[in-house]
Amino acid sequence: MNLDIRIPIGAMFSLIGILLAIYGLMTSGDPMYAKSLEMNMNLYWGGAMLVFGVIMLLFGVFTQFSGKNSK
Repeated sequence: MNLDIRIPIGAMFSLIGILLAIYGLMTSGDPMYAKSLEMNMNLYWGGAMLVFGVIMLLFGVFTQFSGKNSK
C-alpha cells in the first residue's frame, strides 16, 4: 500500500484545527483575549489549520486516485 504522507498530515491538522476552533467558539468573550487586542486567535488559527488540513487531504486523495504516485 502506497500511503501518501499528505493524508495523515492533513488528517492531523484537520483534527487539531477543529478542536482549536471549537475551543475558540466556546471561549468567545473571555477576558484572556484582552492580550490579543480582543481577537479570538484560537478561532482564527483553528480555522487556518482546518483549511490547511483539508487542502492536504484533498491533494493526498487526488494523488492516490490519479495514479501519479504508483511505481
